[in-house]
Amino acid sequence: MNFTVSQIGTIKVKEENYSLQLQQEYLPGLKHIEGFSHLRIIWWAHLSDEPETRIRTFTKNLFRHAPDEVGVFASRTTERPNPVMISTVEVEDIDFDNGVIKIAFIDAEDDTPVLDIKPYFPVERIRECKTPKCYSHWPQWAEDAHRFDWKSEISFKSL
Repeated sequence: MNFTVSQIGTIKVKEENYSLQLQQEYLPGLKHIEGFSHLRIIWWAHLSDEPETRIRTFTKNLFRHAPDEVGVFASRTTERPNPVMISTVEVEDIDFDNGVIKIAFIDAEDDTPVLDIKPYFPVERIRECKTPKCYSHWPQWAEDAHRFDWKSEISFKSL
């Protein structure tokens, strides 16, 4: 079975400024989005989309305390059968006339295709979320992640 997806916008990264530029025909889809502080952005990892990366079922792990190799479905690697990624972002401002959503940060590159935008609802939080022990020392909340020492978490031997 094949699927067709359409790009609705593009991630823009200029220095430390992040935004999502929506295509003109999708601007009406922003109606009543202004009340949401966070959105979920579904994007295509276009820089990793190669035939050889789509057949991978495992990946080298990036993090120091994790196993050296993990299945792609136990990772956030962009090299996977379908390079569809999701990021929860904080909304800083919305320019409705030009279809620009200014966001605090996203782990995507400049000119990354955006496939969809979904509002983030607090009901999606999981109170008793569990992860493997090797990740248990990570921050429990997104708001705390910027204070975590991510550089020391990366295992350069696996890069």
